[in-house]
Amino acid sequence: MTPAISISRRLRSTPFTSRVTEAGVKSYTVYNHMLLPTSFRSLEEDYWHLCNHVQVWDVSCERQVEIKGPDAFRLIQLMTPRDLGNAKFGMCFYVPVCDEDGKILNDPIAIKHDDNHWWLSIADSDVILWAKGLATGYGLDVKITEPDVWPLAVQGPKAEELVARVFGDETKDIRFFRYQNINYRGKEMLVARSGWSKRGGFEIYVNDAELGQQLWDDLFSQGEDLNVGPGCPNQIERMESSLLSYGNEVDSSNTPLECGLDKYVNLDADIESLSIEALRKQKNETGVKQQLMGVIVHADPKTSLGGSLYEGANEDNEDNESDKKLVGEIRSQVWSPRYQVHLAFAMCQLSGIEGKTEFTVDTNSDKGKGTAKATLATLPFNFTELALELELELESELNL
Repeated sequence: MTPAISISRRLRSTPFTSRVTEAGVKSYTVYNHMLLPTSFRSLEEDYWHLCNHVQVWDVSCERQVEIKGPDAFRLIQLMTPRDLGNAKFGMCFYVPVCDEDGKILNDPIAIKHDDNHWWLSIADSDVILWAKGLATGYGLDVKITEPDVWPLAVQGPKAEELVARVFGDETKDIRFFRYQNINYRGKEMLVARSGWSKRGGFEIYVNDAELGQQLWDDLFSQGEDLNVGPGCPNQIERMESSLLSYGNEVDSSNTPLECGLDKYVNLDADIESLSIEALRKQKNETGVKQQLMGVIVHADPKTSLGGSLYEGANEDNEDNESDKKLVGEIRSQVWSPRYQVHLAFAMCQLSGIEGKTEFTVDTNSDKGKGTAKATLATLPFNFTELALELELELESELNL
């Protein structure tokens, strides 16, 4: 029996909570002190529906940290080692937010409204406290708030058609990680081509609670022939797409250089960033000693992987613990019905994996404990290079 979540004022509701309930949500997680749906049908059924059709996600838990004032840009730049000097209105940026040691505190999307007005659309940590602390410590002229904005995502291959029906054909011209402010029933809403899937879609930053429910209803009524359905971020799809989840495979013990986020760190830029010197030192002096890697395991679908990755053990010698050399920590895992393998993300010690090709993970199944061979891969997964052919057609046997 799965334990229930006791809902109180500590877990804030959203304008879409009643609609999500009516749509048959089966499970939640807690994200930024809010409820985030995690399943409607089943993990796999939700996955295939997302791959084939279009879904509406309540992602109000992506809270906005609003920074306004003459020093808004200075504060944003202090928080990230990514150079935002060329940011313009209408652009969105993925930015690692790091502390003075270069450790990741969050990985939000930065949205520039104008030079003195920014949003950080955050992952699961209290970024507003860090922003307020920096603003106070540096004596910055800014106002930092969490506005009443509730993002609603429309994701899937038919998302563009559905959003165009509701907001107009101008949405088709929005480029990836760009946005426009578009009128919806008399209210301007920010519509961005973005979202936590690689199936294509938009995020609508709803700024009116009553209109939010109307928008939900409009999306479902306008998308009936597109097989629109309720959905949520899907573990299978996001891991196949190598999308990272803060608090799972990435947390405050890691730097961007350890997580494959090098392209979002501008170490040669002349910027005032709190973390830049620590990251330069790691790259040029101390070196990167651990790295987030992909893991592929061929095992029964009902098997679950243990939390450790080993070098030196094998299936015929699974009980000899002395032969096991720990080289990595598995942080997220999922069974891929598309490729018929287990996928995992592991933080690996580079000294333990260098020059080696054979690795082992512990497993658990209805047959008891065991081990399985594991293959390491760089991220993002390149399934063609890994010679993993599709085992199932896009249209699954689930009659979605």
